Amino acid sequence: MGRSAQPAERIGLRRRVGWPAVQCFLLINPRSGGGDPSADALAEAAREHGVDTHMLAEGDDIPALARASGAAVLGVAGGDGSLAAVAAVALETEAAFVCIPFGTRNHFARDVGLDRDDPLAALAAFDDDAVERTIDIGKIGDRIFLNNVSFGVYAGLVHEREQHRRRGDALARPRALVKNAPQRHRLRARVNGEDIVARVIFVGNNRYDVRLFTLGERDRLDGGELHLGTAAGLLPHTWEQRLAPAFTIELDGGRVEAAVDGEPLTLESPLELESLAAALRVRLPRRAK
Repeated sequence: MGRSAQPAERIGLRRRVGWPAVQCFLLINPRSGGGDPSADALAEAAREHGVDTHMLAEGDDIPALARASGAAVLGVAGGDGSLAAVAAVALETEAAFVCIPFGTRNHFARDVGLDRDDPLAALAAFDDDAVERTIDIGKIGDRIFLNNVSFGVYAGLVHEREQHRRRGDALARPRALVKNAPQRHRLRARVNGEDIVARVIFVGNNRYDVRLFTLGERDRLDGGELHLGTAAGLLPHTWEQRLAPAFTIELDGGRVEAAVDGEPLTLESPLELESLAAALRVRLPRRAK
């Protein structure tokens, strides 16, 4: 049997001695799209901007693919759940990061000033006249997050939704909501040494406009702070909020279900969270907000 292809070989990158590394590289998650443009149309438009692209397939190792590219500018086209893995590699390799909104929520794209309804326009971030900003990222343990981390009811919803999806349930989200909404389970935790009881604990990368049932926009991504909110009631009518560059959260029971940028994880308490101020270089189209 022949040896299995390494990441650089599978994405068709030129790795021979003396050949230059790819300068701009875009990973496209076709499962995040489904509208206009299609993933294929987006890839073709990216190539017209001089960008090497790779269409993600089931089982692809996203960090390995991004790392193997050797790119000075690393981008990803997907929803919020696709971004952090590529941003982590950009942080590690000191590459600039490009976000192409191509998913269902795209909260990060909105807060960084992109038009969430126009992924083709976002490709201008790869152009020579693009502008560059440095923004903060959050870190929980050894994992980074661009948006937020949550525990409690919402995290339970995300985990339940993922289980339904794995079973091929087209109604994954509403079924998860029905199962989790009536639960009155409360988290008992210590936040920086202070005891709290809450149904929801939320930690955002910079300050969020927190509203009933939802999270609003962030005015800035360079404040060097985390925003922690807790809600104790069955419905989050009111939030207790605080700001700090770092939080230690100790939760009873040791292991806890979490949602990190909307992705389900199980983490071990105590949890160390911090803001990495001005850590990530983000390229944006000159016409972005």
